[in-house]
Amino acid sequence: MDSAASTTVGSRRGPYSEAPSTSRAARALREVIRAASGTRGALARRLGIGVTDAAAIDHLAASPDPLGPVELGNRLGIRSASATALVDRLVEAGHVARTPHPQDRRRVALQVTDQGYDEVSAALRPMLAGIERAVDRLTPEQAAATAAFLREVAEVMREYVVTAPEEPPGLARRRQTHGIRTTDE
Repeated sequence: MDSAASTTVGSRRGPYSEAPSTSRAARALREVIRAASGTRGALARRLGIGVTDAAAIDHLAASPDPLGPVELGNRLGIRSASATALVDRLVEAGHVARTPHPQDRRRVALQVTDQGYDEVSAALRPMLAGIERAVDRLTPEQAAATAAFLREVAEVMREYVVTAPEEPPGLARRRQTHGIRTTDE
């Protein structure tokens, strides 16, 4: 196919991240986001666990509040039975421990073990060292501006996540029309 034929109506002009209406900084940030999306899979492969297991460890390690299996399952978008199986795998592998919940003795909290932290830290070390080398090349002013920018971008992204609809538009209507039940029914 010649180049003239490849520019027919309906063809893509290129990735949206390279649209001329976006700034170089925004394009570079989207490049980082795309690269970051692959890091969880790479971490999972380095640890010899599944991607969902790696995501679970990440949620548990990053949460300021204790999470139980139900909350963890909700964050991962998986059913209760799947969350229980996931937690069982992580406990058996020594990555996570079940502990009494600090505010509610009837509940269980999940905690990343020292072994889990050590294994994740070791697996992330090459990437984190490279990031530190990049930061070390910045002046103190550049580092401060970069940190402020990244915190602001993180807040924009969190806002995007919390304002997303629970389900795609029209899904409830299609479920009603076709008699499809949700996982909550």
